[in-house]
Amino acid sequence: MSYVSRNLVPGETLLYETRHHWIVLIGPLIIAIVLGLPGLWLLYEVAAKRPELQEYSSRVPGGDTTALVVGAVLVIVSLGHLAWGMAKRNATEMAVTNRRVLIKTGMGSRRTLDMMLSRVESIGVEETMWGRIMGYGSVIVRGTGGTPEPFVKIAHPQEFRRQVQQQIGAHEVGGTDETRTA
Repeated sequence: MSYVSRNLVPGETLLYETRHHWIVLIGPLIIAIVLGLPGLWLLYEVAAKRPELQEYSSRVPGGDTTALVVGAVLVIVSLGHLAWGMAKRNATEMAVTNRRVLIKTGMGSRRTLDMMLSRVESIGVEETMWGRIMGYGSVIVRGTGGTPEPFVKIAHPQEFRRQVQQQIGAHEVGGTDETRTA
């Protein structure tokens, strides 16, 4: 169950949810390839018992065993780094409900922003050219009297802003929940 789903209050409805764009996985993927390919090559060479490697193995203490261990370590580290990148991507949640904006980032340590829609002063979007083409950007949420809170490489930032603005508009037209119950 996600952070947003666990923290909905009675009568609150989740309207829109997004997270980091897949572009944040490019760095971990490059590192996984740079480490994983040599590791796979070493494992293949040991398994195939290539003459070039056997000649090298005879000069190195532990020969095949060393190549096997180094290859396995490289593959495990590359897969671990890729898994860490995917977990980090999935650890960011941004949502709009009928009452507030919720943002949670972080895996081990957590940073959250829960802001009532009536307290949102502005919500900005910054997109680079590549961000516009690929559908990612930074969202900057500013609450009344608060400092700007930037969240980078978010998928569909314009849609997130549109959803927030739509809900703020609905609250202004229909009044806030406190006004309706009084």
